[in-house]
Amino acid sequence: QVQLVESGGGLVQPGGSLRLSCVTSRSAFSINTMNWYRQAPGKEREWVGSMTRRGTANFADSVKGRFTISRDNAKNTIYLQMDTLKPEDTAVYYCNALFNNHNYWGQGTQVTVSS
Repeated sequence: QVQLVESGGGLVQPGGSLRLSCVTSRSAFSINTMNWYRQAPGKEREWVGSMTRRGTANFADSVKGRFTISRDNAKNTIYLQMDTLKPEDTAVYYCNALFNNHNYWGQGTQVTVSS
């Protein structure tokens, strides 16, 4: 099993930045893929970006060039750096781990982009 705990959400003005953190109960090297998803009110959950065990990152077109993913292996933590935030980025952001063909989810953290 994998436990995930997100943090770092909050209220930010358009154009601002936030960094979300996801602490995992297992080493990043043991997890096939770490993902970030988000779900806006009234919408389906959508994939935001991912990082493989080898460190390859990919992003949805809607956030490409504005969001980056990094990790601190010593802290078993993966980060989602969000820059140039837009009101349409407002959502609950979830950390997801694909491990041994099972999906594990964190509890989510709210990000609100508003002036």
